[in-house]
Amino acid sequence: MPTSRATARATTLRDVAEAAGVSIKTVSNVVNDHPHVRPEMRERVRAVIDRLDYRPNGIGRQLRQGRTGLVALALPNVTYPYYGELTSALVTAARARGLTLLVEQTDADLEREREVAAGFPVRMVDGLVFVPLTMGVEELALRRDRTPAVLIGEHGDGSGLDRVTIDSIDIGTTATQHLLDAGRRRIAFLGDKSAHRSPVVAQRAAGYRTALERSGIEVDPDLLWPVPEWERRHGFEGATELLRAHPDVDAIFAANDLIAFGAMRALRLLGRRVPDDVAVLGVDDVEGAQYSAPTLTSIALDRSEMADLALGLLADRLAGSDAPPRLLSVKGELVVRESTGG
Repeated sequence: MPTSRATARATTLRDVAEAAGVSIKTVSNVVNDHPHVRPEMRERVRAVIDRLDYRPNGIGRQLRQGRTGLVALALPNVTYPYYGELTSALVTAARARGLTLLVEQTDADLEREREVAAGFPVRMVDGLVFVPLTMGVEELALRRDRTPAVLIGEHGDGSGLDRVTIDSIDIGTTATQHLLDAGRRRIAFLGDKSAHRSPVVAQRAAGYRTALERSGIEVDPDLLWPVPEWERRHGFEGATELLRAHPDVDAIFAANDLIAFGAMRALRLLGRRVPDDVAVLGVDDVEGAQYSAPTLTSIALDRSEMADLALGLLADRLAGSDAPPRLLSVKGELVVRESTGG
């Protein structure tokens, strides 16, 4: 069956104008709700728009108004449970503000983070939510792109940008104190990164030291055990090496849940019971923590709160705020489960 010119391809303003017998300018005025259009003319044009199923080019219209309604999110890796759950929370928070989120994965690669900070490849957006891991604070402070940006995470102190941070010192203190309260004394911090000591590593390790020192326990530097990356495999390998070198360890404070999952698998293969022989605690409280065997005690980070705070800061900048950079902090909450005897 032959199709009409208007339905064989996307309907244009010209198609509507020709079908309604009016100028393209008149159709544009109706589409953009300009007030100086006679009611009968507006009704006539809208009837043709409905009949031809015309869809205005929203992006083009928003660009003419100075906005796209798009916000970019640049973060290391959406396949990591924490980042995936954070992305979902940001999508929800953006949608509540009438914004659409575009996701750019940086893989924590320095050059990709630099491209994001410079405005590539996230062009045509109103704002940026950025989770940097590698880029230096000095570079962030000197970014050329003037797109309003908000940082999420511990990285970026002194960048001159709005930031939603996580109180990782408190996380380290809370986690270690919980293990001390459970009667553990040889507590290892699994997740140190001596080669690349990011702020989050330094802060969680600082909280760990603080809790031990308050309890009168001398910090054993050999129990700050490094791993290359915060992933299950490295948690498994790191815990295996740790327990072989220090079989008297009776608790592991893992820097995140993925490391903790890997550590619990290693302990099982080593014949060490969790929590009877070794208690294990993680950070992030990803969904899998509720379903591991045993279930994992973790420090929960409220992704919804972080997302709402970040989008609120960004919305203020988009509304024209020129206030000094703001720093909002989110604290973790201890969720006790089986891996520490809960």
